[in-house]
Amino acid sequence: MPASERYPEPAISVDVVIFTICEGALQLLLAKRQRPPHQGKWALPGGIVDLREDLDTSALRHLREQTSLTGVYLEQLYTFGNPSRDPRMRVVSIAYYALTPAARLSAQINLEHNRLRWFTFTTRPNLAFDHDAIVDVARQRLAAKLAYSTIAMQFLPERFTLPDLQNVYEIILGRAFDKRNFRKHVLALDQIEETGEERRLGNHRPARLYRMKRPGQVEVIK
Repeated sequence: MPASERYPEPAISVDVVIFTICEGALQLLLAKRQRPPHQGKWALPGGIVDLREDLDTSALRHLREQTSLTGVYLEQLYTFGNPSRDPRMRVVSIAYYALTPAARLSAQINLEHNRLRWFTFTTRPNLAFDHDAIVDVARQRLAAKLAYSTIAMQFLPERFTLPDLQNVYEIILGRAFDKRNFRKHVLALDQIEETGEERRLGNHRPARLYRMKRPGQVEVIK
């Protein structure tokens, strides 16, 4: 028996969990499936990897074609390969997660025909395929990386306040932090710097604005 019959080649796909923080919650972007299987259900953006492209390129292509998002932070997450995950054929998925500030979304995301929609992590519908498992693993990875990296800053605009950054940590981890201790910890990391500007919210004292020293990069904290 030829090797091609004994070892049929599976299809390789990419699926992307797109996270942002908006309205006080961790949110993810989902796409409604237009055809079987799971027609009408919500799913992660993604698709089959072209034979001529590498995995990162494929993930970015599907993200751009299906959501119009570009220039986001993208990281490979995990490989999902249960033989029954897709009823059509054997499909192995290389999952990614992408992070983007909410302020950038209105200019890029096209929500035409209700095909795309933002859902909060905790109130999302049951997803197609094994995408619920992918989303859960992505959130776990994100929460774990808060402890040893600057990944939280990928949710923030170019200029931000320390309360903005603290809010990211509290939303993802689901617990409150002492304001003074958080400020001391973040400044000791030496990853952000003052811009010399301030932002006033209502009648409160103006808050200093900061920026990342190396924007666009996720630094490992030792």
